[in-house]
Amino acid sequence: MFDHVGFPCRDVETSVAFYTAVFAPLGMAVGLRIPTGPPGAPEVVGLGADGHPSFWLAPGHAVEQELHIAFRAPDRAAVDAVHDAALAHGAEVLHAPRVWPEYHPGYYGVFLRDPDGHNVEAVHHTFEGVGP
Repeated sequence: MFDHVGFPCRDVETSVAFYTAVFAPLGMAVGLRIPTGPPGAPEVVGLGADGHPSFWLAPGHAVEQELHIAFRAPDRAAVDAVHDAALAHGAEVLHAPRVWPEYHPGYYGVFLRDPDGHNVEAVHHTFEGVGP
């Protein structure tokens, strides 16, 4: 349904470092940088897998309400790897990886806090009759 989404950031480069480190197990990498002014001005940065920027970080102000986004993981091991990368990066872990049966029996996710206070997640969906 979605083609891309963007988040405002107090410090784009801090957020780029967070997302590319923590979500590297999902293939998250810088796909495109767009200058917003003279050299040294903050950039708008598009992140994604395989060079396709689908998650955009832009200079902005803090928001009063957190945003939430869940990045799809190819398997549970990738969700666990995101958790490990978050710990190594010093990120706040809101909820360690586990099955969330209240969403559906095969919903396996980890919930984290990004540098701007947003709730970000890596999730793998295992449906009945499908392997882990």
